[in-house]
Amino acid sequence: MDQSAEQLFFTRAGLDRARTERRVAEALSGADDGELFLEYSQSESFAFDDGRLKSASFDTAQGFGLRSVAGEQTGYAHASDLSDAAIERAGRTVRAVQAGHSGVMAEAPPRTNRALYVADNPLNQVPFESKVKLLQEIDSYARARDPRVRQVSTSLSGSWSAIGILRADGRFVEDIRPLVRINVQVVVGEGDRQEAGSHGQGGRVGYVDFMRPESWRSQVDEALRQALTNLESVPAPAGEMPVVLGPGWPGILLHEAIGHGLEGDFNRKKSSVFSGLMGERVAAPGVTVIDDGTIDHRRGSLTIDDEGTPTQRTVLIEDGILRGYLQDRLNARLMKVNPTGNGRRQDFAHMPMPRMTNTIMLGGGHDPQDILRGVKRGMYAVNFGGGQVDITSGKFVFSCTEAYEIIDGRLGRPLKGATLIGAGAEVLKKVAAIGNDMALDPGIGTCGKNGQGVPVGVGQPTLLIDSITVGGTAT
Repeated sequence: MDQSAEQLFFTRAGLDRARTERRVAEALSGADDGELFLEYSQSESFAFDDGRLKSASFDTAQGFGLRSVAGEQTGYAHASDLSDAAIERAGRTVRAVQAGHSGVMAEAPPRTNRALYVADNPLNQVPFESKVKLLQEIDSYARARDPRVRQVSTSLSGSWSAIGILRADGRFVEDIRPLVRINVQVVVGEGDRQEAGSHGQGGRVGYVDFMRPESWRSQVDEALRQALTNLESVPAPAGEMPVVLGPGWPGILLHEAIGHGLEGDFNRKKSSVFSGLMGERVAAPGVTVIDDGTIDHRRGSLTIDDEGTPTQRTVLIEDGILRGYLQDRLNARLMKVNPTGNGRRQDFAHMPMPRMTNTIMLGGGHDPQDILRGVKRGMYAVNFGGGQVDITSGKFVFSCTEAYEIIDGRLGRPLKGATLIGAGAEVLKKVAAIGNDMALDPGIGTCGKNGQGVPVGVGQPTLLIDSITVGGTAT
């Protein structure tokens, strides 16, 4: 089903365009801002485990969210019923926050003709049988690669979402968003010991890109390499030490430990460790961090955000100096700055709030091998699993899924059970060398905030942090 959002909502769903415009105008009369957010989505997922298809699902969802903003207050009503009656009821609900308030509706976001991804529905591009066959081939290939392979788990998922945003003045903008992802996990064993490795890729593209043998085989090979590496790992040491972070996916630490603290809502409420520091040094010289929602086909990219604002390349930290925050429309208005195209929501049932898109530390001038050679004793962290961060203090804990000891400038044994413990603002100031090998992650990130999950991207070059606490398991 490849249609425009306007066809989906005002033809297929049967909404009368003129009547809907009147409902929205009435609901937002006297508000400072607001919109009707319409959404129709299709999604599917497959899971292949223990040599057989364990699950296959397909889901269709539709609905709307009507928002009215009055000062700092927000009224929000949503429903899966795309009807005039439901929108009229929602209008009565959201008007409650406007009691005693007489606002002037903010100007609509600027328009854009830019398209960062095609509107084709990936779910329709490849037959069901071909998707299952792909998972079978991945399983067979992984098991044939090494006799130590004990389990292979593969997942494939895709979605196609159409969104429409209608404002009180009748302006309507739309976006069609494809998204796919593949992930492979391999468990290997020798005797009683078992270890795992995983790898995946994704983006706002079709399935065809992932079904080429050279593409999916590289995912299997990388997952197997990680698993076999971990099979040789030794308990990680603990203590303060230099840590070298690899390029690409380790940017997830930057995302969690630093990125959330640069979102506008936390800074407006002065609950972020970066609050009130605009124009001040918050990182070592050479550290430049951006959030860029305009990179073609990336998982975290959006042509427009979920308020209709075109995404952009926002400089957050420039050469160590704090230059900007990530803003949705509400927080930007209250902080008297411009929106940055970072108003995002999980779906129609959720209100938008400032969220990251693709958060990246730009590259520097150091050769990655020279960075390693300069460390006498420390740790090299290549891949990360889960982590936690406290926005107010910036303190974080992150587990490493692939790490190595560094001895006299060379990589030593792989390490197991290592965690990085620190505070984002402190770690930024301890960046001692920045590699020239900036890379983006393979397209697998999902960010959680206030119960909402959205797809995101990260990226960074090789980094040397001259001192950070490592929690280990060695005794």
